[in-house]
Amino acid sequence: MSRDHFHAVGKDIRKVDGVQLVTGAAAFADDFPKERMLHGKILGSPHAHATILSIDTSRAEALRGVHAVLTHENVLLAGAKGARQPVFERVAYTRAGQDYPEPSPWDFFLLDRKVRFVGDRVAAVAAETPEIAREAIDLIDVKYEVHDAVLTPREALAPGAPIVHDEPDARNIEDAGKNLCAAVDVHLRDLEKGLAEADLIVEGSYTVQRVQHAQLELHTAISYLGGDGRLTVIAATQVPFHVRRQLAQVLGWPVGRIRVIKPRIGGGFGGKQEMVIEDLCAALTLATNRPVRLELDRREDLVACRCRHAMELTCRTGSKKDGTFTAMELTALVDAGAYGSHSPTVPTNTGNKNLPRYRCPNMHYKFDAAYTNLVPTGAMRGYGTPQGSFALECHIDEVAEKLGIDPVELRIRTTVRAGDKDELSPHIYEVKTESPGPVDPSEGAGWPIDSCGMEECLVKGAEAISWKEKRSAFDEWNGKNPVLRKGIGMCCLSQGSGVAGIDTANATVKLNEDGSVNLFVGAADLGTGGDTVLVQMVAETLGLDAEDVTIYAADTDIVPFDSGAYASSTTYVSGGAAIRAAEEVRDDLIAIASKLLGESSENLVLENHAVFSSKSDKSIPIRDVATHSMYKEKEQIEHTARFVSPVSPPPFAAQFAEIEVDTESGEVRVVEFVSAIDAGTIISPKLASGQVDGAVSMGIGYALFEEMPVDSSGTQLMRGLNDYKIVKADGMPRLKTIFIETYEPSAPFGAKAVAEIPTNGVAPAIGNALKHALGVRLRELPFTPERILRAIGKME
Repeated sequence: MSRDHFHAVGKDIRKVDGVQLVTGAAAFADDFPKERMLHGKILGSPHAHATILSIDTSRAEALRGVHAVLTHENVLLAGAKGARQPVFERVAYTRAGQDYPEPSPWDFFLLDRKVRFVGDRVAAVAAETPEIAREAIDLIDVKYEVHDAVLTPREALAPGAPIVHDEPDARNIEDAGKNLCAAVDVHLRDLEKGLAEADLIVEGSYTVQRVQHAQLELHTAISYLGGDGRLTVIAATQVPFHVRRQLAQVLGWPVGRIRVIKPRIGGGFGGKQEMVIEDLCAALTLATNRPVRLELDRREDLVACRCRHAMELTCRTGSKKDGTFTAMELTALVDAGAYGSHSPTVPTNTGNKNLPRYRCPNMHYKFDAAYTNLVPTGAMRGYGTPQGSFALECHIDEVAEKLGIDPVELRIRTTVRAGDKDELSPHIYEVKTESPGPVDPSEGAGWPIDSCGMEECLVKGAEAISWKEKRSAFDEWNGKNPVLRKGIGMCCLSQGSGVAGIDTANATVKLNEDGSVNLFVGAADLGTGGDTVLVQMVAETLGLDAEDVTIYAADTDIVPFDSGAYASSTTYVSGGAAIRAAEEVRDDLIAIASKLLGESSENLVLENHAVFSSKSDKSIPIRDVATHSMYKEKEQIEHTARFVSPVSPPPFAAQFAEIEVDTESGEVRVVEFVSAIDAGTIISPKLASGQVDGAVSMGIGYALFEEMPVDSSGTQLMRGLNDYKIVKADGMPRLKTIFIETYEPSAPFGAKAVAEIPTNGVAPAIGNALKHALGVRLRELPFTPERILRAIGKME
């Protein structure tokens, strides 16, 4: 259906939280202080791998204004005259915000006797002021037995390596004795047979680094006990319902006695799909019977939170001379860091969100994720896909070069179309395969691809950046200009919309007597405009304006369950639930209006705040129908609906980068960047374009300069945003976004995800442009000036 037929969907409207944000009204977690609130602070480990031999908290406890010191042994209560009172049992859990039972290992403890990375939790303090809390932290005396650390996956998997997780009560680890956190090995048909049939075999290896979310709002939580003795946690989280469940597990409390509220969020990008501090904050509240505020500073956010998984990847492809692929293989060695949050699932996306966009009968995907003594990795925008996209899309360009086929043309020949099936993903999706041997799908097996605009993305994107003209012109330029070189590169992409069969959303739509609507959803808007999109969908379904819909979201006491904001799920999954609930309300409205108008229900539609007959001039305002239902029939129209999709329809994209390289300084400037994206129906064009712009900026940082180096002891060298560089406004290129609108039949109004996919292709597009400009292939991110100068022989 064309957006011209919609009155709310496909239009640009004011964000539902816009006035609240621009006027500075209370919005974020830190805007809701409580009376008698204490301030928390965490003591982090100075060692990458050590056992705590002793911990003396007496000086911290004696400091005036300190109310609690929490260690792996006990909680020290102010006024208890030195009495030591253990209050929490030792419970293994994961902090990954995933549906239960979480596929991530349960390898974490509230506080542990062993520390596994620099910055790992040692103790926590609650005090009257932040200054007193910081002073108390400095007064805690800890003695450690320091162990050898493993700082790379290869070190960790080597025979005889120090064991990161030797505790007997951890669960769901692939092989703790070998530091193997998680692993997958899946063959689709016969790879070796496919390679034997090929005219050309190309192999290449690539390396990607750790990067951090660098979201504007830091991790913040406020916890308190209500008059009824229930625990409330206000937190900057993407997954309030998962946090509630995990708090109950850690604290030994019933779920029903815990309330989690997500206010507005100043950015998450996956870093808040994790219970980073909420557990400690709540524990301090229970230890003190006082409200507690716990906020990390930027240094703590960098050294002790989460980051993108670093990987070493190898691609191998067998191809016929005409570009037909006969075999494709992708393997990854993954750095999980000190804890395994998301490490079984992030690397699955590295394979299943990349390989299936190419038509190839024989595939192999394998990864090993190793524990190391570095900051834990976790969820980050793209969720494992950017790593695989960089490797695979640079590799496809290498295949194209050896075949003598234009990179755009090769992708047009080899990528999937509507009607094809993804045969690989069902065998590695979200959880490890139970069948490590070859999989030979029966006829018709696999997930159907019902909507696909990939070819149009490739064609329209190439036209928008003048691909053919610039490839030729830059070749001529580079032959005459040895210092300033120019290049143009591209790639194609795929992602997903929610997690098939796992992500769940519920929504309640309540119709008031004046025709207005209250929408209750568990979805967590991260600042992306998710609430606005859901309001537009409900308004469209009920023939109302967006201003007629008031949304209540992400308060576990008030709204129905939602898995949370991750995996590009809000529009597709949460939107699916909202529309189903709205459709049930619509059906009730039509049934009542049918009686009032004396018209058949089949002839009635909702438009412009009224129920109209398509066969006559009869109509009745929605407010009159709602009033009749409430006061005459004594029933308020209200429905709750659920959405769980059996599929995860992929959005598709092609991205193109034009760059300039100074061969004397090694600096790269991205001049223009074009994104052509098939995200189905675009519900809110400006919000969608904003997502693309932000995703591209993150991708530029990933490609050119963001990294998280450590010294030989495992200590992070980046201490703040003066060290950790992110893209500034003056570093952005000219941006052009083209939406190729398809219609996804399983989706609300045909919409697919848009928030993650634009991140995935920036690095490979720039990498392929560098190859065009310099004539050499750089295989490791980021593309720093030093690496570029070494690649062209101007630096040792």
